[in-house]
Amino acid sequence: MIDGVIITDLRKIPDERGAIFHMLRKNDKHFIEFGEIYFSIAYPGIIKGWHEHKKQIQNYAVIEGMIKLVLFDNRKKSKSYRELQEIYLGEMNYKLITIPTGIITSYKCIGYKKSILANCSTIPHDPSEMINYKIGSKKIPYSWNS
Repeated sequence: MIDGVIITDLRKIPDERGAIFHMLRKNDKHFIEFGEIYFSIAYPGIIKGWHEHKKQIQNYAVIEGMIKLVLFDNRKKSKSYRELQEIYLGEMNYKLITIPTGIITSYKCIGYKKSILANCSTIPHDPSEMINYKIGSKKIPYSWNS
């Protein structure tokens, strides 16, 4: 478990009309600030990432499909420095993942259908505060081939 990553169970409320998927409320104890919300769609087998934020805290929830989210702690002063964490997230494991700054993230859409990841971040997108790493970067000791 990476220090500072918060995993919160979320509610799905189905009825005969469809369903409501709760994600984040401003009165939740883990809510910090609203910057923007966006949705990232990935097709089966597609890998997105690696990237690291220097200012933005992310709140991920997957409302359709399934992903394998991989986190790598790049914070030198962290108790979990250089640790990896895998989280299966989506329809079959509906949770909110709060990701602090300094964590490098990537995810892969798994299963047979597209995934839709919602991110409610603490600041609006700012390319200057984000660091991108190539898939296969030696910086992250993880192989998507295994």
